[in-house]
Amino acid sequence: MKNKLVQAITTAALLAGASAIGLAADGLVQVKSPHGVKATADRFEELARQRNLIVFSRIDHAAGAAKIGKPLRPTELLIFGSPQSGTPFMECAQTVGIDLPLKALVWEDAGGQVWLGYNDPAYLAQRHGAAQCPPVENIRKALAGLVEAATAR
Repeated sequence: MKNKLVQAITTAALLAGASAIGLAADGLVQVKSPHGVKATADRFEELARQRNLIVFSRIDHAAGAAKIGKPLRPTELLIFGSPQSGTPFMECAQTVGIDLPLKALVWEDAGGQVWLGYNDPAYLAQRHGAAQCPPVENIRKALAGLVEAATAR
């Protein structure tokens, strides 16, 4: 009972704190960027590399849509991570590997606002039954710091 109460309070606190930057019910954190899509993605990629993260891939969804003659507002996906943080996360719940490496999506909405979004690691931990996984909070803080730096003026 005590553990469930602590978990409920922790989840409520996470959601309340995340609402300042935008957290959808499905764990998607969304942060406004003052830069264009390409510039935001470039900044994110460079900062990730500076932090010794591996950028496995960068996918330009709009370019893919253009190849089939479809319009799509600028949208780029970066796939990135680190065995130093991902492996301990998967030791808590190996199924979290379906959500790793981490991803960051940069897109322009219909109003021209650019966003950088990512899955909250705490949400992923909860999804995989590993809400108390020790590395999650460090991953969460590092990712929030990376996103904050990428979207800074």
